[in-house]
Amino acid sequence: MASRYDRAITVFSPDGHLFQVEYAQEAVKKGSTAVGIRGTDIVVLAVEKKSVAKLQDERTVRKVCALDDHVCMAFAGLTADSRVVINRARVECQSHKLTVEDPVTVEYITRFIATLKQKYTQSNGRRPFGISALIVGFDDGIPRLYQTDPSGTYHAWKANAIGRSAKTVREFLEKNYTEDAVANNEAIKLAIRALLEMFSAKEIELQVTEIEKAKEEAEKKKSKKSA
Repeated sequence: MASRYDRAITVFSPDGHLFQVEYAQEAVKKGSTAVGIRGTDIVVLAVEKKSVAKLQDERTVRKVCALDDHVCMAFAGLTADSRVVINRARVECQSHKLTVEDPVTVEYITRFIATLKQKYTQSNGRRPFGISALIVGFDDGIPRLYQTDPSGTYHAWKANAIGRSAKTVREFLEKNYTEDAVANNEAIKLAIRALLEMFSAKEIELQVTEIEKAKEEAEKKKSKKSA
């Protein structure tokens, strides 16, 4: 039944689904996990760092980017799609500043991104953006956290997660998010603990072992140079 209605983005299925949008949301679920937490005077973005090819420059693999001096964004999903959204958002931030001589608010740029995504769900010859985004920043010193999805909706959150294992991480945040848990720099610790929920104890131990091994090799190189 789905195959009859998923060829065009503008066609609803009889039960009210837009299958292309749902397929885009599935692409998000396969992306790297990102966590956003809004504290009392801090806002934190934490992302899963996947291993890269041995000869690849890891500096070119970024999941967090700055949209303006006071606004940042993390995404999950198709990196190529995110590049288009990021560039459009950056241009809008600068255009807004030149026009009204004030920086954008976090909600304004979130609404701009959500509107851009929604337009790509309503016209022929296009497909939805295969990304969800966590957008953070400060408005007059007040931390903000918003999330957008491929359908073009956006909401404000105290804490949220996107990407693979987002449900597991979100359940952890629901259980552990309190005012005391996000005071000062405690929000950073909570974000790290949330990301660790994706890994088993064995995987965490392997990662620590690899870090310790790298430290040992670095120390050996230093001792050889000093000798």
